[in-house]
Amino acid sequence: MKVKTFLELVEIQAKTASILPYFMGIIYAWYHYQELHLLNLLLFFIAMFLFNMAVDAIDNYMDYKKASKEHNYREEVNIIGRENIPIQLVGMLIVIMVVISAGLGLYLVKQTGWPLLYMGLYCYFIGIFYSSGPKPISSMPLGEVFSGFTMGFMIYLISIYVNAYNVMTFDSQTFFIILFASIPNMFAIANLMLANNICDLEEDVTNKRFTLPYYLGKANALKLFKWLYILAFVSLIISVYVGIYPKMMLVTLLAIPFVNKNVTKFLHLQDKRKTFVCAVQNLALITTLQVVTFLIGIWVDF
Repeated sequence: MKVKTFLELVEIQAKTASILPYFMGIIYAWYHYQELHLLNLLLFFIAMFLFNMAVDAIDNYMDYKKASKEHNYREEVNIIGRENIPIQLVGMLIVIMVVISAGLGLYLVKQTGWPLLYMGLYCYFIGIFYSSGPKPISSMPLGEVFSGFTMGFMIYLISIYVNAYNVMTFDSQTFFIILFASIPNMFAIANLMLANNICDLEEDVTNKRFTLPYYLGKANALKLFKWLYILAFVSLIISVYVGIYPKMMLVTLLAIPFVNKNVTKFLHLQDKRKTFVCAVQNLALITTLQVVTFLIGIWVDF
């Protein structure tokens, strides 16, 4: 298998959704706890990245296996059929990535404590059953909720925990503060999934995948798409006001005109090739600006 083919199989272009919350967690741990554990960070990054790739490979694997034979999805759309990748090879790669990732995770549990085990088990459960099992999460109206929560919040939380496990009080108050702080990430990631499901609505119904846009209807799904961005920016303002984030992070609001322009484009046309990129760009911009302004805010103490 060529490297380019492997990278498409694991959907390397979508890794912004996990990498930037990871960096946000590092910065948060330093800002609130003045703690960094570099080895833990490196191991968690490798474990997270491998499992993220495995999850996307599982998604392509299951889409290929379950695709209806009534149209050309298997042969012309899915990467496995289009590039003639042996299905056994895909399965082996998935197992290798999951096993290495889980091994690193268990080592980190030993180093940091039991809370990481429970967080990790949740993430592995959602990741594996997101696309597999008799009723995959992605084929139900839950994909946006679980993808946003798992990637936007849980990665953020674990990144904080592996850095500050020895000084932070890991209680319900800390949990909900971090949960609220992660809303911009969660909603931007949820919108990535929502945009994908809106674009794929007809194809998903053909393949018996009844996602959130199917139940809401396309018009209401598009309204939700718009409002999730609005609420993301509102939550950021509140997080700064109550002191969770430095004031410098309000500079992230400069993204609003660009995000609004992309939202307008997507509301006008929902096309996987032409306008789905609008949600990708919005996610990258919102999360990148948060990372950059968070760092600057710490540097200038503002």
